[in-house]
Amino acid sequence: MTQPALPGFDRLLAVCRQASLEMLLTPPARHPLREGHRVAGHVLDPLLAAFYARSGSARFAEDVYLLRVNDEENQLEEKNQWWRESWQERLGLSVCVFGGEVSLAYYFATVPGLADAQGCQPVVEVSNYELDGPVVMPLASTVDRFFDLYARYLEALLSHEDYAERGYAALGFPWQVPHLVARDEYLVRLIDEGRFDFPQAGHEARAWALRVIEAHRRIM
Repeated sequence: MTQPALPGFDRLLAVCRQASLEMLLTPPARHPLREGHRVAGHVLDPLLAAFYARSGSARFAEDVYLLRVNDEENQLEEKNQWWRESWQERLGLSVCVFGGEVSLAYYFATVPGLADAQGCQPVVEVSNYELDGPVVMPLASTVDRFFDLYARYLEALLSHEDYAERGYAALGFPWQVPHLVARDEYLVRLIDEGRFDFPQAGHEARAWALRVIEAHRRIM
């Protein structure tokens, strides 16, 4: 079966190579996950399946990783079983965690309940640092748009006047780049329609959604 193209992923690889940023890809499993596979009760996103057909795991630019799936280990299944048992009720939103930031409680996840007609699911960042529960921040309308977003973030970071002195601290992701997120018109439409306004959404989540909407209006 032909896998969907991942131009955003290819752009991210190119940015990392050109800037000599850390990039680690591992070989895919002999029998990789396929579209329609279920992960801890969730239907696997087709673009995430396309990624795992190309690579068993990934790490980019020091801190962003995608969970490992190979013939000996399935971190995707393990992490989502743990998530469902430990956090799902507090989150109030069904998600499929696929990666995050190294050594931090920031996770990247798809939202199966918001899949489009092709089955592609939007991507959110989930932060577990807030005392009143996890914070969900919409990032991209699809997994590949998420890859493209992170590539554009790295380009903005590398050109930032403080990058040489402060490194990644010069431009925080995603809080300092709502204008990049706002380029994703389908995601903005979902936010504007209130599709991420689940009962447990707190002040920080609503503040982020508002920043994205305002940034979108400025660039229109």
